[in-house]
Amino acid sequence: MLIHPSIDSLLEQVDSKYSLVILASKRAHQLENEEDKNHHEILDDYHSISHVGKALEEIASGDLVIDPESIEGMSL
Repeated sequence: MLIHPSIDSLLEQVDSKYSLVILASKRAHQLENEEDKNHHEILDDYHSISHVGKALEEIASGDLVIDPESIEGMSL
């Protein structure tokens, strides 16, 4: 069960649960793929040991955001 960060603090950083899931998923995959290479972590200290947990902590801190240019012009 996820206790930290809370869903409320996460949704203050992104506009929807869908965006949260996509952003966390992409970052978790990035962390997993970088594990064998130069490991690039954004935060100095993490509560979680899992890649998804680390991604969510980065989102909650405001250090990981969706690039507006990457979604510009997309139609829903």
